[in-house]
Amino acid sequence: MPRERSSQFADAVMTSFMVLAVLFAIKAAEILFRLPLAQFGIVTRTGAGLWGILFGPLLHANLPHLMANALPLFVLLVLLLSNPRYHPYQTLALIWGASGLGTWLIGRGRSIHLGASSIVFGLAAFLIVAGFMMKSWRSAAVAVFVVVVFGGIFYGVLPQAGPISWEGHLCGGIAGAWTAARTMRSR
Repeated sequence: MPRERSSQFADAVMTSFMVLAVLFAIKAAEILFRLPLAQFGIVTRTGAGLWGILFGPLLHANLPHLMANALPLFVLLVLLLSNPRYHPYQTLALIWGASGLGTWLIGRGRSIHLGASSIVFGLAAFLIVAGFMMKSWRSAAVAVFVVVVFGGIFYGVLPQAGPISWEGHLCGGIAGAWTAARTMRSR
């Protein structure tokens, strides 16, 4: 059993690293080739903006924006992907889709919402809620770790002026909690 867990952890680290590599490759291509990729973010309540549900989390306004999301995304993805009881790929797909749809519905108009922070908030909320719903010391320890290390991010769901998509953060958090309740209840 310990060998299987270490293999799952190694796979989770490699997959998470590959996800980040894709995000950095997209940003590099955008910068090098001067591609206007932000247009593929979530443009609220528009038909064209629906594509942003798929592509918005892959795009970032600038390199500091990507760097701010990179470490929390990596850590939270490793935690999610290393435990098959979380149904990690189904969970990630639900958080991705629900947070994007929520942002598309409630996001400020005349703005483009992009970045992986909605996924970060969704993963954090999922791991916390799932950790307390599952009857496992391991998942409870993960939940406590996430609260201690990343709990402060939840101030980002409060309405604020400026370019930060608090709507994406809020929808990500709700999507993560909803996904945990849905996934863990059906077990």
